[in-house]
Amino acid sequence: MIFQQPTNTSDFFRQVFLSRNVLSRLMLINTVIFLIINIIGLFLWLFGFQSDNQTGLSLVAYYLAVPSNLETLGQMPWTILTYMVTQEGFFHLIFNLIMLYFGGTLFLEYLNERKLLSTYIIGGIVGAIFFIGAFNIFPVFQGVANNAMAVGASASVLAIFIAIATYVPDYTIHLFIFGRVKMKYLALAFIVIDLLSIRSGNPGGHIAHLGGALWGFLYAYQLKKGVNLYWFIDYFRNIAPTHNPTFMKSSTYSQKTKKPLNDEEYNSRRVATQEQIDKILDKIGRSGYSSLTNEEKELLFKTSNKK
Repeated sequence: MIFQQPTNTSDFFRQVFLSRNVLSRLMLINTVIFLIINIIGLFLWLFGFQSDNQTGLSLVAYYLAVPSNLETLGQMPWTILTYMVTQEGFFHLIFNLIMLYFGGTLFLEYLNERKLLSTYIIGGIVGAIFFIGAFNIFPVFQGVANNAMAVGASASVLAIFIAIATYVPDYTIHLFIFGRVKMKYLALAFIVIDLLSIRSGNPGGHIAHLGGALWGFLYAYQLKKGVNLYWFIDYFRNIAPTHNPTFMKSSTYSQKTKKPLNDEEYNSRRVATQEQIDKILDKIGRSGYSSLTNEEKELLFKTSNKK
């Protein structure tokens, strides 16, 4: 598990939002942007400034939301990324944070932080593509396509949730009303709800959710077959400059000075070592333990003995 058992409420929120891991950073980013949007919106309202756009979004949210209009998207290309960390409504934010915390924590029990971040981002991008494509293809949206915009982390969150449900479909959780439910049935329920909700309201949001869900399913399904859809990310990581191999050795002392490392140096070294271990584990998953080099086996052995 990524989080330790908190002793009180303040410890819980500190672990959720201030831990030094990808899941906490994502939750913190979503929360901070929500606060910025609403605080700025409050001051603009107090001084009589009203948003004149036809989307119903506040001035700040407008420049973070992804538009379905291709011309507007060309003027604001960054929104295909910023929309996935933008929420205006309090309950919209809370629901997404709960889903992200639950799905992300389970995700990290079986996969790593790099895969979590990649799934969040790419799932959000695929959700945006589904939203933009639907509003430019289907005739029913012609009357609103020019002004439609999407915000929210739901597509990214659903990508993570569906991915882990596909990876461990028989994992069982206990729901307050329904009792023990397998992840595959819970994931299917979310998908069916989004499908049936397209006509009832917020069609763009539900279509984006389905895009994120599709990516989560495809990624985890292929991963179970030994196919890594994030190979291009790993490729660029492998050709990028890396740390000196001696730096990868687990130690709390500097190799040159033998002085104790400070917290930043220690955490940096720890992350670098974990990234190498993740690559080794991915290699085992693809080709088996026998495919490892002697150096990789030695590093894996030393790391396992330290735990």
